[in-house]
Amino acid sequence: MTDKIIGVVAALIRDDAGRMLVVRKRGTEAFMQPGGKRDAGEDDLAALEREISEELGCRMVPGSAQALGQFNSVAANEPGWRVQASVYAVKVDGAIAPQAEIAEAIWINPTAPEAIVLAPLTRDHVLPLAAHGFSL
Repeated sequence: MTDKIIGVVAALIRDDAGRMLVVRKRGTEAFMQPGGKRDAGEDDLAALEREISEELGCRMVPGSAQALGQFNSVAANEPGWRVQASVYAVKVDGAIAPQAEIAEAIWINPTAPEAIVLAPLTRDHVLPLAAHGFSL
């Protein structure tokens, strides 16, 4: 039996100190990239703009998105599912404040992350990109 696939978009957001932003949804323990599923008719960037606004209360800086690739990983919160994630490095404007289903947003050092649970996509794909110095 093959795993079921969830298509998502995810953001690598870094601060001036080189840290990366990760979020944790209510009722879960794994920290992951901000982002989520596309609504019907949305392209990647429209979905990412909407998710960043809904989850973090800030906005994506127009023209800042840079595609990092598509990555396939075990889903953090849906047993038996995998995520197919289109990951983008983006800059944001405005104060970051967890909203909607987001319980917590924290900045981590990608070369020495805290002892927290990271979603497989973040741990296996996004963290290595950030640790090797990728930034906008």
